[in-house]
Amino acid sequence: MSEYVISVTDDNFTDEVLRASIPVLVDYWNEWCIPCESIATTLDEIAETYTDKIKIVKLNSGKNPNITSKYGVRGFPTLMLFVNEEVIASKVGAISKPQLTAWLASLIA
Repeated sequence: MSEYVISVTDDNFTDEVLRASIPVLVDYWNEWCIPCESIATTLDEIAETYTDKIKIVKLNSGKNPNITSKYGVRGFPTLMLFVNEEVIASKVGAISKPQLTAWLASLIA
């Protein structure tokens, strides 16, 4: 994980995600998930490039079941974009950097 991606937990999710002043992309992942590993580098690159437009955080679902359950996460990786405390969009499964960049660009100005 790069210095631009923050690890969140059940305990700090509200402060880091829901109270954020910019959109937050949450990556719900699990240690046994191979596609989760493949998307990690892409998320690091996007986080570094768009530090002023979006915050990217990772939540280990195996160790943080409360938030995972609250948002109905069942597949990994699951990406959810939060704006003003609400999920405005989500994607399940690993996607390419161009796909992820285009998806985010369509959602945030």
